[in-house]
Amino acid sequence: MSNHTIRVGLINAIPEVWALEANWCTFEDLATQAAEQGAQLICTPECFLDGYVVEQDEEGWTEERFRSISQSLEGNNYLRRARDFARQHQVHLVFGFTELAESGSYNSAALINDQGELLGCYHKTHLMSHDAVRFLPGQELPTWETDLCKIGIMICMDRNFPEVARTLKIRGAEVIMVPAYGGWSLANEWKVRTRACDNECFVCFVHPRVAFIATPEGELAAKLDSEEPDVLIHHLDPSTIADAEVKFPHRRPDLYEN
Repeated sequence: MSNHTIRVGLINAIPEVWALEANWCTFEDLATQAAEQGAQLICTPECFLDGYVVEQDEEGWTEERFRSISQSLEGNNYLRRARDFARQHQVHLVFGFTELAESGSYNSAALINDQGELLGCYHKTHLMSHDAVRFLPGQELPTWETDLCKIGIMICMDRNFPEVARTLKIRGAEVIMVPAYGGWSLANEWKVRTRACDNECFVCFVHPRVAFIATPEGELAAKLDSEEPDVLIHHLDPSTIADAEVKFPHRRPDLYEN
């Protein structure tokens, strides 16, 4: 269990469709502001780099164009620039982008540490109809140990399935990051707060129009709701989770199978 506070920076900005360089500049500007304010863990919304073209530009979408903006995990591309940024500013990043795969593309969030090392990529596992015809579905729900805490990631639609957050918690997640693009109503806020309360962990929701943090008690710790580019800066204390963990020893997983 982590025994120190973590300062997070959640990017609240609407990206431009297909405009990778413009979106990178927005990211770089806001992430730099966050780092200058002491943020140690910075997160973008879902597919921030390309503006989530799958949902936002159905008419302009082609397979060739889509693959041209998808980033490989190797080579001199925007993911490399994100790794360089993390190293230069000594921050951890959860970076939303479209990942190039041999047989298609993934809706991905890269976890990069403060040394610029790619710890891994989470691939969105629960795809709505507009996603399913464009993206490959993810097949894993990983968690990662970092110098800050143990981190899990859900992307947008994943938060609608209680099993996802519960699995991440069981696998040790102290903080769950949720890059998203759709669904930012008050009902969504309550849903995310429920995920945090049910699983006694922090959940950070990051959307182009709103960013907020839910505590292990399901309380709203901080919120930024703005149409203008901005960043929510707030600290978390994972050591408080140890006091909250009262329900998990009493689980009955033998009853929960389908």
